[in-house]
Amino acid sequence: MPPNTLALRISALTALLFIALALPVQAQSPAATGDSQSPAAATAKPSLVTPLKQQTENEPYRPVTARQRLRWFLSNPIMPSHLAGGVITSALGTATDRPKEYGPGWPGFADRFGMRLTGIVTSNAIEATAGAVSGEDPRYFRTPEAPFKSRVKSVIRQTFEARRRDGDFAPAYARYLAYSGNNFLSNEWRVSSEANVHDALLRTGEAFLGRLVADAFAEFGPDLENRILFLK
Repeated sequence: MPPNTLALRISALTALLFIALALPVQAQSPAATGDSQSPAAATAKPSLVTPLKQQTENEPYRPVTARQRLRWFLSNPIMPSHLAGGVITSALGTATDRPKEYGPGWPGFADRFGMRLTGIVTSNAIEATAGAVSGEDPRYFRTPEAPFKSRVKSVIRQTFEARRRDGDFAPAYARYLAYSGNNFLSNEWRVSSEANVHDALLRTGEAFLGRLVADAFAEFGPDLENRILFLK
């Protein structure tokens, strides 16, 4: 079986396992989920692939619900920041022909992009499942009213920390497990030149860097969008 086919199957099975565990949970009330803003919204829940509403750190904290966790898992891989990161890293890998087994050109780019996507899906499934057990919240919480320096510190801090059920931040152990576990597990289906401890450690570091970029996008993206709209 080709390595990419095996990777896709493993990622799909991992995703289906998480969805199967999450779906039977009873629906939460609108007040508990924070997904609805009006009585009409209570009867029409957002699609599971709709990105979660951006929240701020100063808002009263409501623990993430099973449905919100599932929505995070399904929508996170298709967020613009992750897709852009995948395009950039896949393009760089294609330009430098690394790993060589994938080859140059569009086929090589597609293989690299697909492999990265399967890694994100598997990693998110591990983080969402382990986080549900430990009570970790995978969402990012903005600090729009804080000074710029404090906002940057928040981006860095939330890359390595996650909120618990009591609202306090603590080390994101589920994320550590997801990033390292996924990248070492993927050695089983990656091409031989990158199926080793050294490359797995590099990919783990790249995963945290990717999370840092995604958090920065979540923190400052709305500000940039508002400025663009203002200029129009």
